Amino acid sequence: MTKAELINVIVEDTGIDRPTVAAAIESFMGQVKKTTINGDTIFLRGFGSFGSKKRAAKLARNISTNTTLMVPACSIPVFKPSKDFVISVKENTKE
Repeated sequence: MTKAELINVIVEDTGIDRPTVAAAIESFMGQVKKTTINGDTIFLRGFGSFGSKKRAAKLARNISTNTTLMVPACSIPVFKPSKDFVISVKENTKE
């Protein structure tokens, strides 16, 4: 599902006009980015949490040239789904 499709579904479900829904989605995504950049976490009960995780520096190998290089430490964004969300997906996934 794309962002445009998500906006269309929310418009149909709620009856709120499209520009308002689009602005709310954009604002939510902006706040998630801003919060995780600052190193904080957003907890959405029953859904999951957005945050960042620090990765340590490590050695990597370029197999084409057979050389070793150092990958610097960095932070990456992470999402951890809630237990209810995981159970719901497991029970309702269509195979």
